[in-house]
Amino acid sequence: MRRFKVFGRLVKDSVDTITHGSKKYHIWMAVLTFVMLVGMYCYSIQLEEGLSVTGMTDRVSWGLYISNFTFLVGVAAAAVMLVMPTYVLKDIDFKQAVLIGEGLAVAALIMCLAFVIADMGGPSVLWHMIPGIGVFNFPNSMLTWDVIVLNGYLFLNISIPFYILFRRYQGKTPNPKVYIPGALLSVFWAVAIHLVTAFLYQGLQARPFWNNALLGPRFLASAFAAGPALIIIVLAIIRTYTSFKIEDKTLKKIAMVVTVAAQINLIMLISELFKEFYAPTHHSESAYYLFFGLDGKTALLPWIWTAIVLNVLATVILTFHKLRNNFRVLFFACFILFVGIWIEKGFGLIVPGFIPGPYGKIAEYTPTGIEIGVTLGIWAMGAFVFTILAKTAIRIEIGKLRYSKNKND
Repeated sequence: MRRFKVFGRLVKDSVDTITHGSKKYHIWMAVLTFVMLVGMYCYSIQLEEGLSVTGMTDRVSWGLYISNFTFLVGVAAAAVMLVMPTYVLKDIDFKQAVLIGEGLAVAALIMCLAFVIADMGGPSVLWHMIPGIGVFNFPNSMLTWDVIVLNGYLFLNISIPFYILFRRYQGKTPNPKVYIPGALLSVFWAVAIHLVTAFLYQGLQARPFWNNALLGPRFLASAFAAGPALIIIVLAIIRTYTSFKIEDKTLKKIAMVVTVAAQINLIMLISELFKEFYAPTHHSESAYYLFFGLDGKTALLPWIWTAIVLNVLATVILTFHKLRNNFRVLFFACFILFVGIWIEKGFGLIVPGFIPGPYGKIAEYTPTGIEIGVTLGIWAMGAFVFTILAKTAIRIEIGKLRYSKNKND
């Protein structure tokens, strides 16, 4: 009974925390709310008129929504790069950053599920995937496995930080025997969510562009580059605008993770380019369309070459120790790397898998304003959720939010 009282007080204190802040905080939350409302309006149009208002067709059936879903699965998986050294290897340099990383993973997973709902046309069709009601098709369907691992990873990333923060809110020390097993499980689960997502594409025999043995490992490499890069940017913002102190050596260690992952990702890209163009076959047409255009169709050309330039530039900057230790240069490199991988893993992976079609027809894809509006709304929702989680977690971590008894208890 007492635990429920403490939990109720935590909820009340958390609401009080997230509804009070500086002028900049309120402006930030107001902007996110406005963008979410725009996204909801665009989504209402999609619900009313159907997916015909998007740029997707029966020839290119996955577009901006699934591109963002694929990318964000990697961002969510990247939390393991902080969880493992903190909880498993006992590296105290990661300790202050790990809860922020897990909060980012929760926000990313919520966005993933939102993009899936948007791509399915609406929430009314989700009942098809509910076991016992719809056709869950377990264990044959890779999509079923994807649903299981994503929801499982979401549960782990909510439950572990909640337990730790709840104990600290009570003024008690979290018991490692309670959360360490879950942390160890989340390490393997993080790898699983991205590999299963890669297998979802690899298993489609009619799409030779995705039939690549390197797809799974490259998913992981790009995830462990883009995710920690975003974490570095977020930590930089937090330590600038809050009293939550993040040590320089923490950022430098995460930067080393980003550097190695970015280098591996680039090596795998070169390997894929060699495989596609050294001895090309008719299965290389999608790659030709992506990198050089096909039959005068070049919609993705500026996107993919921009991504490659950003990836190469960021990796070169990060490789040099002197540049990487300059925080302004580091933050710039992390930003362009994040954008480069977003393009490469989005438009550069999903769309060309459908072009040309099975009968050789080239039907290009361009997202509509409705799709862009819904996408921005979902990203704003993710940022809103993360801001709420981070603000509460930071106040508990620095000791400003604690449970205190009063006469009503």
